[in-house]
Amino acid sequence: MYNIHKNPIGIYEKALPNSFTWEQKFTAARKAGFDYMEISIDESDERLARLDWTDEEIHEIRRTMEQTGMTLQTMCLSGHRRYPFGSKDPEIRKRAMEIMEKAIILAVKLGIRCIQLATYDVYYEPSDQETKTLFLEGMKEAVAMAARAGVVLAMEIMDTPFVGTIVRAMHYLKEIPSPYFKIYPDMGNLSNFSNDVTGEFELGIAETVAIHVKETKPGIFKEVPFGEGQVRFEEIFQKLKELNYQGMFLIEMWADNSREQTLEEAEEKIEDAYRFVTEKMRRAGM
Repeated sequence: MYNIHKNPIGIYEKALPNSFTWEQKFTAARKAGFDYMEISIDESDERLARLDWTDEEIHEIRRTMEQTGMTLQTMCLSGHRRYPFGSKDPEIRKRAMEIMEKAIILAVKLGIRCIQLATYDVYYEPSDQETKTLFLEGMKEAVAMAARAGVVLAMEIMDTPFVGTIVRAMHYLKEIPSPYFKIYPDMGNLSNFSNDVTGEFELGIAETVAIHVKETKPGIFKEVPFGEGQVRFEEIFQKLKELNYQGMFLIEMWADNSREQTLEEAEEKIEDAYRFVTEKMRRAGM
């Protein structure tokens, strides 16, 4: 049963092997202690195809969630890295909006209330004032769609300077004031782009709907084991306690898909991460 008396801690879907079934992923996450999972809709054709799941496929996943006691609370929609709203190619912008519309509908059908956006104006082409203007126009339309569906769109604080800090994200929140447009900070990304991470959280706490707990090193944003990077987790959790943050935390990590793993191996890896993070939270008084 979902516990509303504690900050829920979720696990990123990609922390578990791609070869696992949904039942295996949910089972491993539940056994490791997690409260929910974040589904990935990335730029690969395989995961973008999830946006066209049939109602029966969706119902089957919902049945699996019920059977395993696990839920999908958030969606990591990083498909816009390949099809960004700020592209100067109108066909790419059209595809970006189609992805957004389908993602919102899928979220409603799966019971997901928050879609985390990959906040890039562009990724594979040069960024300039035109791409930034086009991105803002696309965001306005996307937020309107999400609001009508009752789904929150949350800008991730990213791994590029464009929106690499909460300070930079606030510009877009001011341009699009809406209860359905918020931010999803990433502790690791912030630690790469800001010298005052706790100050960033203080600035954006009222706009924060979920937080990524991720380890990074200078210039390295992915696949850094917990405890081997630069992120000052305990200090950040202390600030979040002071700010009375009551929202979701999502542990972001990646499985090694280069070899086969048993359910027990995968479960042990994410359970180690869960213990590391919750110990930091406990020391911070959360």
